[in-house]
Amino acid sequence: MSNEQIVSEVKRRRTFAIISHPDAGKTTLTEKLLLFSGAIQIAGSVKARKASRHATSDWMEIEKQRGISVASSVMQMEYRDCVINLLDTPGHQDFSEDTYRVLTAVDAALMVIDAANGVEPQTRRLLQVCRARATPILTFVNKMDREVQEPLALMDEIERELGMSAVPFTWPVGMAKFFGGVLDLRRDRMRVFAPGEDRRRDNAEIVQGLASPQLAARFGAAWEQAAGEIELVREAAPPFDEAEFLAGRCTPMFFGSAINNFGVEEVLDALVDLAPPPGPKPALQRAVEPTEPRFSGVVFKIQANMDPAHRDRIAFVRVASGRFERGMRLKVARSGKELRPNTVVSFLSQRRELLDEAYAGDIIGLPNHGVLQLGDTLTEGEALQFTGLPFFAPEMFRMVEVADPLKTKQLRAGLTQLGEEGAIQVFRPVAGGVLLLGAVGQLQFEVVAHRLEHEYGVRARVQPARYNVARWVTCADEDGGARELQRFVDANAHRVALDAVDAPCVLLEYAGELRAMQDNWPKIRFHALREHAGLVFQQRIDG
Repeated sequence: MSNEQIVSEVKRRRTFAIISHPDAGKTTLTEKLLLFSGAIQIAGSVKARKASRHATSDWMEIEKQRGISVASSVMQMEYRDCVINLLDTPGHQDFSEDTYRVLTAVDAALMVIDAANGVEPQTRRLLQVCRARATPILTFVNKMDREVQEPLALMDEIERELGMSAVPFTWPVGMAKFFGGVLDLRRDRMRVFAPGEDRRRDNAEIVQGLASPQLAARFGAAWEQAAGEIELVREAAPPFDEAEFLAGRCTPMFFGSAINNFGVEEVLDALVDLAPPPGPKPALQRAVEPTEPRFSGVVFKIQANMDPAHRDRIAFVRVASGRFERGMRLKVARSGKELRPNTVVSFLSQRRELLDEAYAGDIIGLPNHGVLQLGDTLTEGEALQFTGLPFFAPEMFRMVEVADPLKTKQLRAGLTQLGEEGAIQVFRPVAGGVLLLGAVGQLQFEVVAHRLEHEYGVRARVQPARYNVARWVTCADEDGGARELQRFVDANAHRVALDAVDAPCVLLEYAGELRAMQDNWPKIRFHALREHAGLVFQQRIDG
């Protein structure tokens, strides 16, 4: 394929993640974006636990039971001649590690805000990650069909709390039972609200011209208030600046009601018009341009048992450059092993289709049996290591034992796979003993116990452990660094464990112990964050 064709295909790609605080309506909006793009014909329900239809992106059994997202889902669709790769992330803070890793694989983010609650804690945390990577962000203010905050107050809160300017592209007329619709400020028209259903309706009422006397007569006081607010916003707010948006300092703002299919089409159009195509991706060796002719990609997620009947294991690869072809020879930079994947898939959540080709920005799935790990770089032969895939030091620990001793082998196999996919961090004590689980929040332990029982047939006892602090340890001393690290491990074997990639980690009960240990071992470095295989360590993003 010519380089011009690769450039053309890359320009068509839009890869973005949907982020929000729990219950802001993120998975519902995901479902409606799929509906409006034509990827599905009928939208499922997120909350109705007994419903026959569930959200397309909530495919795990525990997600259907609880009405929450606990794993990131990948969906590809086409809209207006663009290929859109949409990643729905867990909103719950206990699964923030999965979300952080997904954010390394996207070029933009769609932030969903509950119009009643405004900016919430998890929104702030996720935005910090986006800002650290200068990720462009679009904002959708959801649930305008309910009693919510005034739009001017929401706009002010976004600017104040998130430290970025907000530029309204649409504006609501009324709210709750007086919600009349949204004004499209770019196209000078109003989309009149009608309660939606689980199917797309193509007969939406649109009134052209915001100066139309018909609108003032029809919506009365709600229209007068909206018109006054728009006039104020246009005078006080800065105009949309594309460079500021691409730098993550300005966010286009949209209003609507995802559950009612309302305001979704404007967001989908904006993603195509405003979100950037794939850009350069940093590696340790150099920056990789998306239009380079040779293929490269990075594993940012691994998921076990998407099809429990086949005990499958899928590595999610973000294509960074070139053209992927099914059956091509690929090299795993970490191990030097060669792959020739012939059953490569694209995703609509759990549904998969075989694909023959992919380009920068696309997310492809490679079935494998432990050959690939999180953070692995795949190339056509060049030695590259992409950077930026984070693993955070756990804040909670549990011991795990099998209820039936005859199933010890299944327990270890299950925990190994769940640890490698990043659902939980699994530690093997150097001095032996029971396995330790490390997590950010309690819900992760509950999900792991549920998955062990239902996917691996193992009932496990998860009990409190005494540890509360964890740090990965390295030694950068060029003269005998490996010997010094081994001396540290031997001296502290009773509280050192190895993680999924055999990186040593010291486990402590109190923060004071860590300070004393740092004083006693000045050559040892203690890290709250590691990147893939311990190759690169960075400071943790606080928040």
